[in-house]
Amino acid sequence: MATLIHPTAVIHPGAELDPTVQVGPYAVIGERVKVGADTVIGSHVVLDGWTEIGERNHIFPGAAIGLASQDKKYDGSESLVKIGNDNRIREFVTINCATYASEVTLIGDRNLIMAYTHVAHNCIIEDQVVITNAVSLGGHVYIESQARVGGMSGIHQGVHIGRLAMVGGMSRVTRDVPPYILVEGNAARVRSLNLVGLKRAGIVDIENGKVFQSLKAAFRVLYRSGLSLDDALTKLETLLDNEHIQHLHRFLQLSQQGDRRGPTPGAKPAASEEDHYE
Repeated sequence: MATLIHPTAVIHPGAELDPTVQVGPYAVIGERVKVGADTVIGSHVVLDGWTEIGERNHIFPGAAIGLASQDKKYDGSESLVKIGNDNRIREFVTINCATYASEVTLIGDRNLIMAYTHVAHNCIIEDQVVITNAVSLGGHVYIESQARVGGMSGIHQGVHIGRLAMVGGMSRVTRDVPPYILVEGNAARVRSLNLVGLKRAGIVDIENGKVFQSLKAAFRVLYRSGLSLDDALTKLETLLDNEHIQHLHRFLQLSQQGDRRGPTPGAKPAASEEDHYE
């Protein structure tokens, strides 16, 4: 089967495209790019640098992937962009390569990255993440699987966003977002459990009712008890009866170590919001 390439596309002879790849009008693909089976590359897309793209991805018009890191320390070294399978990368998304040689900007599988989002150098996005329109990710941002980031939010460099967390739209996020938690605001503050996300993941149902009750108890300890974070984590050790609480506990411990930015603080709820997460 011949590769489905529009005659106006410009593809370097050194690029490696699976025969099933479709390339739209005026797309530009550089010498060191590799693209896997059944991927669709829309019109005016630019793929450059040391970029590897897996199978069944759909890259919409105007996206630019693999171009130089905007970090002033980048010296043109062979740094990578790797994208997995079954992703949808919408119009005018930009994904930059990593800063130093052999480092990587990494996108996993089954993610939806909506229009005008910027993914900076060395970011890691795991699987089944949804990033809404016009989000800006600073360098070295790490987003765990099934997280959601609302539109027009700004995520500070080095921030970690935990599994099944939710960032409300137009938020300014300067510190780590714990798993299963909803944050929102400028600056962002913890508001509640991410109830909608937990429901969609099947955690809020009869079978997993005990897990959800444990998460509610953990939320109260962390954000409604008045305890310091260290004391809350100590108390949380008595609730480590499932993998979700264990992951939350580990995330918060690591958030205080090394060059991590520390967890997003809680906000005192209004009376009408006190039990919103329930």
